[in-house]
Amino acid sequence: MDSTKEPVKTPGSIQVIERMMSLLDALANSSESASLKQLANATELHPSTAHRILAAMTNARFVERQDAGTYRLGIRLLELGAIVKSRISLREVALPFMQELHEQIGEAINLGARHDDEIVYLERTSSGRSLVRVVYLVGGRAPLHLTSLGKLFLAADGPQKIREYAKRTGLPGKTPHSLTTLATLEKELDKVRRHDIAYDVEEAEIGLKCVAAPIRDDEGQIIAALSVSAPVDRHDPDWAKQVKKTADAVSQALGYTGLKK
Repeated sequence: MDSTKEPVKTPGSIQVIERMMSLLDALANSSESASLKQLANATELHPSTAHRILAAMTNARFVERQDAGTYRLGIRLLELGAIVKSRISLREVALPFMQELHEQIGEAINLGARHDDEIVYLERTSSGRSLVRVVYLVGGRAPLHLTSLGKLFLAADGPQKIREYAKRTGLPGKTPHSLTTLATLEKELDKVRRHDIAYDVEEAEIGLKCVAAPIRDDEGQIIAALSVSAPVDRHDPDWAKQVKKTADAVSQALGYTGLKK
């Protein structure tokens, strides 16, 4: 007999885990502390069974027992959640969604995040067929106002911060289409706020058009953005909906729950 094999889980131990999860779900769905009777009814467990499992979870700090004999979720879950959040890699989470969008569209998908007054490109799926020379590759940087990705971050800033950005950078241009005045930039950012979508139409590179949507964390803050870039003559208006759907999916994977149904 091989003593190195792990012991096989018995049906009973699996059942206990399933019951524990059902109790955690019931507590999560309750806006207030719940009584043993309420939890037993919600999970269809016998009160003595629910009480035994709740006691074990209380000892492990997954559940807290109140003085009134009611229960609520415990601090240990918050601690574990913080560990999970700290270990989440934005690139690892986003890449599968980016690859799926790339397969649907067949064009380059970019992932970028803000660093001071610039967008930093974190990841990119190559289109494999673009004849346009894309200036900004992984690790590359670009001024916020020249890219669809960057405009999303600027739009999230208040008017004062936008004016400070314009004064700080001088709004340099790359092409004749670049937004190089505060008035044109503010007008553009107003559209971005209304639609939660941003465009770059030959503003960073002649012949290239991009559309971007924001990625939000569990607190609703924009931490990154996704964009589709392609030659102007290949650009499809429907990409806006697709990139928005993909960015929303990444946001949800990161814990954001504020998306409209």
